[in-house]
Amino acid sequence: IMNGTIEEIGKLLDLGKVTSLELVTSALKEIDNDEGQGQTTFTKTYAGQAKAQAIAIDKLRAEGLVLSPIAGMPISIKDLFDVAGETTMAGSRVRRNSAPAARDADILKKLRSAGAILIGRTNMTEFAFSGLGINPHYGTPLNPWNRDEARIPGGSSSGAAVSVSDNMAVAGIGTDTGGSVRIPSALCGLTGFKPTAARISTLGAFPLSTTLDSIGPLARSVNCCAILDQVMRGEITGNIADRPIETLTLAVPQTLVFDDIEDKVANDFQRVTSLLSNLGAKIIDIPFDVLLEIPKANSKGGYAAIEAFVALHDLLKRDENSFDPRVAVRIKRGEQMTAHEYIELMNARRTICEMSNKITRNFDALLMPTVPVIAPVLKDLENSDDFYHQMNLLMLRNCSFGNFLDRCAVSLPIHEAETAPVGLMVMGESDEDTKLLEIAKTIETAIKR
Repeated sequence: IMNGTIEEIGKLLDLGKVTSLELVTSALKEIDNDEGQGQTTFTKTYAGQAKAQAIAIDKLRAEGLVLSPIAGMPISIKDLFDVAGETTMAGSRVRRNSAPAARDADILKKLRSAGAILIGRTNMTEFAFSGLGINPHYGTPLNPWNRDEARIPGGSSSGAAVSVSDNMAVAGIGTDTGGSVRIPSALCGLTGFKPTAARISTLGAFPLSTTLDSIGPLARSVNCCAILDQVMRGEITGNIADRPIETLTLAVPQTLVFDDIEDKVANDFQRVTSLLSNLGAKIIDIPFDVLLEIPKANSKGGYAAIEAFVALHDLLKRDENSFDPRVAVRIKRGEQMTAHEYIELMNARRTICEMSNKITRNFDALLMPTVPVIAPVLKDLENSDDFYHQMNLLMLRNCSFGNFLDRCAVSLPIHEAETAPVGLMVMGESDEDTKLLEIAKTIETAIKR
């Protein structure tokens, strides 16, 4: 009962074919399953609260009161969102003595008032500072594909993805600073939406980069993501429209985004772009050399390093041994950046965004692989710092362009059944999130057809 879309599960609830209590019980059973991934996927669960809320919502529904499209559905939140009265650990051990949160994060308030049931807090890369999803403190949940091979889920919203793929939640809420919603969505066969950064309030979310952080859902469809986006903005406007596919003009950048691509990803991408083209979409390869300026602008560590260092330098000074060493080394890069370099970075970003907007303004969206590789094996990454850093850069590369350019983007699953998950990234313009969701839904419909 947990593996449908929000729309499908909503219909079952409305028809009385399933209750919220049954959804919650099913989710908790999966979380508690010793053979499953619950222990590494969640850092905390709320079984008692969730059941009590489910019973209350079932009563409301029986009386004809429905709060929203997600009322009575178990939702997971990443471990960096504040829950009143609890210390926000953000995937760390080092914050164990930090003060508890005074109030719920803004997005959690919105979710609760819409009747979403908080099933638990999900595991993540410590302080969200990696695209791989490995956590030495709480363990790493395994990718749903070919689990015997023990592959990574992608990060940093690792638990968010596995909570959905393994039917422990109807959807998960993550954050995306350099791809942390889209990467695990791509590697775990889900749909992930990264909005324009300012679209959803980050109040009560532990920051990685105050400039780049955005909050988005990981779910089973574009419509699921759109509904959750509406709830988190407090504007429920209903299902999004498709656009006629033959009206779409889509650009495929030829700079950087295909470097070091694996055959599986290249073949899936080619198959889907050919399909869209055959259905009438205009697919145009474009040079996009301005992307080469982004790594140059970030050469001193970029926004994440300096802004994370500002947030965490006291903890680093006091208790560096409690950090994941691979995260600590990235945060410490921020100490080297001068105020002069930080302002140069801000100016460079403004210029690069203006140049990019001129190139893309005549297209409906950009298409590229979300991640150029399939999920690597966890052991290989744990055993080699060099492989870890090389793979982390590759995981983040395509997605992080979207954060730097302050764009919205959706990752859609495009692999064939029983093969390694692969994501297609559909990237829109800044603040054109609704248009992007409509385009992504059109592409999703085409792929499913």
